Formats: sequence, structure tokens, C-alpha cells
Amino acid sequence: MSRPRLLPWSNVDGNPCYLLGDGTGSSYLSRVADNVESVQLDMAEELLNHAADLLCDSDSDSKTTSPQLRFLAARLTEALRDVHRIACSRGARLALPDGDDDDDDDDERTDD
Repeated sequence: MSRPRLLPWSNVDGNPCYLLGDGTGSSYLSRVADNVESVQLDMAEELLNHAADLLCDSDSDSKTTSPQLRFLAARLTEALRDVHRIACSRGARLALPDGDDDDDDDDERTDD
């Protein structure tokens, strides 16, 4: 059985949503989630480019206002939250190498 997939959206209460599937990623909802992740990653890249233009352009230093910087910081925070969720979702679906268990702590203990 595959692990639940963390979806790139939350429920109405702000809690994470998960998809239980067969692990193939071929379901309709899985494809929708893939598309949403792709859009989120593209938007994050565009926002990073905009931030670089706004913050690194010496001509814009005197023209950039505090409200613009607060707005940029809020959008960057949203984008980072989305990218972090995508990374967690994809990382959780990676296959563990053979022999890796959740009880690795037992292997590191030594009896003195």
C-alpha cells in the first residue's frame, strides 16, 4: 500500500488534505494535484524574478515603497509555504532504500 499524498491545498478549516491512492499517480485527483503543483511552482519562480528585479535594481531602490515591500514579503511567504508543501509531499512519496526502517534509533545504540 502506498503512503497518503499530501495535496497542494487545504480544507476549509486550513487543515491538510491527503489522497489515498494506489501509488501510481494515475487518478484524476492526482493529475489535478500535479497541475496545481506545477502552477504553484511556476508562480513562485515568477515571483522570485519579480523580487529580484524589485530588490536588486539600483534605480528602484528609491522608488520601492514600504507597502510594496510588505506586499512582496506576503506573496513570497505564500509561495514559500506552497513550495514547502510540495517538497514535503514529494519527499514523503519517495521510496525508502531496502533495509531502511523507522527504528533506526535501535541500530545506533550500544550496550556499555
